[in-house]
Amino acid sequence: MTLMELSPSQLVILGFDPGKDKCGVAVMGLDRRLYYHQVVLSSEAIATIVTLRQKYSISTLVMGDQTTAKQWKKQLQHQLPESVNIVLVDERYSSLEARDRYWQMYPPKGLSKLLPQGMRQPPRPIDDIVAILLIERYLNRPKENELIS
Repeated sequence: MTLMELSPSQLVILGFDPGKDKCGVAVMGLDRRLYYHQVVLSSEAIATIVTLRQKYSISTLVMGDQTTAKQWKKQLQHQLPESVNIVLVDERYSSLEARDRYWQMYPPKGLSKLLPQGMRQPPRPIDDIVAILLIERYLNRPKENELIS
């Protein structure tokens, strides 16, 4: 899903929420404009990231630091040029936060509006929303931590 066009020289951050079966991918500018987000099969994740690198000027790849992060980071380091900085960020509670963000981005319609937000389940996987949140966490973190990855 392409949201906005951007100039080829504008630096962007790729957010990556790795998973066993599916992964979330998002591209956001340093100005916090969202350019792309999608949930992809894990088997297609690296190819998707490579394709996104051809379309966008990705300077940094931000990914969650939990379950399969170390394995994914190794794979990405082998597939991507050294010029892409791979940074791990804390992804605790990101799935809960992503569920709330989903409803902000896609307000409920019809009868589902009557349900309390905590009882609503998004109608699709939200790994891409988690990827967006990971980028935001990276952008919000204190600058002195910038060299830690």
